[in-house]
Amino acid sequence: MPVVDDIRARLDIVELVSASVELKKNGRNFKGLCPFHTEKTPSFIVNPERQTWRCFGACATGGDVFNFVMRKEGVDFGEALRRLADAAGVEIARRPKEQVDQEDALFGVNAVATDIYHDALRSPEGRTVMDYLYGRGIDDRMIDEFKLGYSPKGRDYLRSHLLSSLDANLDHAVQAGLLRSGEDGSVRDFFFGRLMVPIFDPRGRVAGFGGRSMDGSNPKYINTPATPVFDKQAMLYGMEKAAQHVRDQETVVIVEGYMDVIAAHQHGYKNVVASMGTALTERQVSLVRSMAKMVVLALDADAAGQEATLRSLEASWQAMERRRRGQRQQIALRIANLPSGRDPDDIIRHSPDQWDRAVRSAAPYMDFLITALVRRHDVSTSEGKASAAESLLPLIVSMGNAFEQDRYFDKLAKALGVTRDALQASVGKLLPSRRERAPTRSGASSAGPSVLPLAASNREPLEEYVLAILIKWPELKEEISDHPPEEFTRAENREMFTQLFSASTIEELRQHLDETLLDHLAYLSKLDLTPADRKSGQTAVLQALTRLRQRHLREQQAEILESVEMDRSTPRPKDIEESIVRVNSRLKDSYRVGVRAHPPR
Repeated sequence: MPVVDDIRARLDIVELVSASVELKKNGRNFKGLCPFHTEKTPSFIVNPERQTWRCFGACATGGDVFNFVMRKEGVDFGEALRRLADAAGVEIARRPKEQVDQEDALFGVNAVATDIYHDALRSPEGRTVMDYLYGRGIDDRMIDEFKLGYSPKGRDYLRSHLLSSLDANLDHAVQAGLLRSGEDGSVRDFFFGRLMVPIFDPRGRVAGFGGRSMDGSNPKYINTPATPVFDKQAMLYGMEKAAQHVRDQETVVIVEGYMDVIAAHQHGYKNVVASMGTALTERQVSLVRSMAKMVVLALDADAAGQEATLRSLEASWQAMERRRRGQRQQIALRIANLPSGRDPDDIIRHSPDQWDRAVRSAAPYMDFLITALVRRHDVSTSEGKASAAESLLPLIVSMGNAFEQDRYFDKLAKALGVTRDALQASVGKLLPSRRERAPTRSGASSAGPSVLPLAASNREPLEEYVLAILIKWPELKEEISDHPPEEFTRAENREMFTQLFSASTIEELRQHLDETLLDHLAYLSKLDLTPADRKSGQTAVLQALTRLRQRHLREQQAEILESVEMDRSTPRPKDIEESIVRVNSRLKDSYRVGVRAHPPR
């Protein structure tokens, strides 16, 4: 039995949750106040049969024993697994003792170096650096809390101090990236003449350092090289101090620099961490996904900062969407619009109200991306429109929420100055159905998104039949004005249907259509399946449109039901219930219309 299944089999979720939540029997389930948000009416349900928990209140999330520990303790899956394995008495594969000893040694030498650097900052040699920190508004309390330090000029300061320390050796210091071995066998300091910023892991151990140049030399910042205990792409600066505040506020604000974090914490914004100049990575997202419902990126507003934001988003949106799928709890990614020419540190120190507003009014990341990437291209030309669309469409397609896909597809079309249906028709069937998006047993998508023109073999005969009749008898459109274009699945058919209502003749329709649809118009015009006379055409088109409406409503019905967990022991949310009633009513009406359109013989 896999270790995860073994742990689940040995632990009872009711007993586990009861250690921190007062539960009362409620039918087949247990109920209590949600431990993850403040509430007076219990909305937290534990199901002993399925061994799951769910909050039907503000959190709108749930899971199993692993998810509960991850969210309650603010740890990742691996740490939750180890804690639950210990509780269940399950043996899991342990890391080799040599690896554990090596990591402990590296953490140990980093701790010694932190003290050496911190003492140097308070020495006469560090006076200039202290003045710099005071000039940045950093006070003594923050200097001590964040253990800031200084690596004096020369290449032997740290080495000589480590040699005199009983708690460190040079081999460990080299492995930790504190010292560098030369080709001639000499060992010298890696950092010198820099403000030193210790970078702690989530358990409060110093994993590495960031060093800021104090004499204007480049690079301005350097980090500890990758080591067995330090990988800046997997860490967020300040997380060990911010974690509890992130959990309490369910929001994490990610900035770019160390000083931004220190200034934020000094002024009471303790849910702020830094990505340390890297694009937001999936591993960094994993650090906060069990703590926060919202991630706000607040990077510098200058040109370089905007470019960094774009790089970060382009790298991180996939991570965010993967975390969203399959989970009722969604991690919202937003972008704080900071004033041009001012970084977070400056705004926090001098304009805290402006910082509050920027974070509270942060825009959804796709809104930011559409605006920024459209601005990058000359959308007054067809080539510019195509380039912008190629950048953004894969991001929209990969969003897990079909309703969000629709909203952002509309927004992109507006930003490009084209109709939604013209945009979609020009790139093919972009938004796959749920069936197409569903993963196969191997975990791969059964059909990936396509941004290529539609293949001629991928047809919708019923939709084409309707359009062929209307092309043959355009006046029949007056009989069907209550049928919206959304009832057509195929994008090119939807666009054709829309344009038919704005054209009085087929020639005018040809002029209105995007050139990519002219071949499709020619194809529809040659279909010989249409009825022989206008009266028969009127009956046929009404019958076909009724079938399209029924199909559209059945698909809506399935999507709504898929959006909630169908559990009869708990009531459906009111808005979902109302949606189901509304769609069911429209579906019944369509069947009544269908009976009139298809009278029994």
